[in-house]
Amino acid sequence: MASNNLKVPVNVPVEKIRPFEGHPYKVLDNDEMNNLIDSIQQKGVISPIVVRPLENTTDEYEVISGHRRLRASVKAGLETVPALIYAVSRDEAAIMLVDSNLHREHILPSERAFAYKLKSEALKHQGKRTDLTSSQVATKFDSATEIGNITGESRDKVYRYIRLTYLIPELLEMMDEDKIAFSVGVELSFLDDQLQYDLLRIIEEQDCTPSYSQAWHMHKDFNAGTLTVESMKNTLSTEKPNQKAMFKLPLEQVQKFYPNANKQQLEDYVMKACEYYNKALQRQRSRNYRDER
Repeated sequence: MASNNLKVPVNVPVEKIRPFEGHPYKVLDNDEMNNLIDSIQQKGVISPIVVRPLENTTDEYEVISGHRRLRASVKAGLETVPALIYAVSRDEAAIMLVDSNLHREHILPSERAFAYKLKSEALKHQGKRTDLTSSQVATKFDSATEIGNITGESRDKVYRYIRLTYLIPELLEMMDEDKIAFSVGVELSFLDDQLQYDLLRIIEEQDCTPSYSQAWHMHKDFNAGTLTVESMKNTLSTEKPNQKAMFKLPLEQVQKFYPNANKQQLEDYVMKACEYYNKALQRQRSRNYRDER
C-alpha cells in the first residue's frame, strides 16, 4: 500500500462517508444489527472502519470495510466514526472489500456471487493483484483462478458462482433461503430474464422447485430455442426421482416460536416438538388405561 496511506484511526463525520457503490454484502436491520447498535452505544466503535478518499472530492470517503458498523453508528446517533484511511483506487478497494469479508462464517450465495464478480472485474482492470496481501500475478483473463487461490475453490466453481449474478433477484433470494440448490441456480441462470420470471410464476403456482435434472433440461431447451412456458410447466409437473410427499407450514407460523433460526434449526425444532408431543400423548394414554382398569 502506498506510503502516504494513513494507518492511524481518524474520526470522520458519518455524513461524509458513502457506502461502496455496488458492494455485494447485505446490511440488514435485524437482531444482530440491534445488538451492534447497543454495543456501540455502550462502548463506542471498537474496531475502526476502513475507507478511501473519493475521487474529485476534498473530504468525502467511501467504505471499504465496515458497512454494518457505519449503519449501526448512524442508528446509534454517532456523528463521527473512527476510520482508517487508505488512498487506493476503486479496483484496489474492491479487492480489499471482498477479501475482508471472505472470513465471515455465513456468506449467502448471492453475496459470494456478486463478491466474486466484483473482484473478478477489478482484477481484469488491473491485470494483476494489488491488494497488498499477495505478490502472485494473475493474467487479466484468469481472474477466476486468482480468486480460487484465495478462497480454496476451483476456477470452475468461481465461474459458477459468478453465473448466479444472471439470476433474477427473486430466484437468487430463493437460493439464499435454501429453496433452490446451487447447481440448479447455475443452470437456470442461462435462461433469459423473461423466461426466469415465467418460471418463477410456475414455481409459485405449482408450489414446487426444479430439480437439477429439470433445470438442466430447461437450459438445454433454451439453448435449442425450444423452451416455452408450456414446456416448463410440463417439466416441473414431472415427478422427480424419489420424490416424497411434503407437509408444509408457513415459515412465520414456526419462526414466532424460534426467532432468527435458520431453516435447518426450524426443522429440528418442529421435529423435537413433535417428538415431545408424541411422548406426552403416550403418557396420557397410559394414565387413561390405568384409570380404566
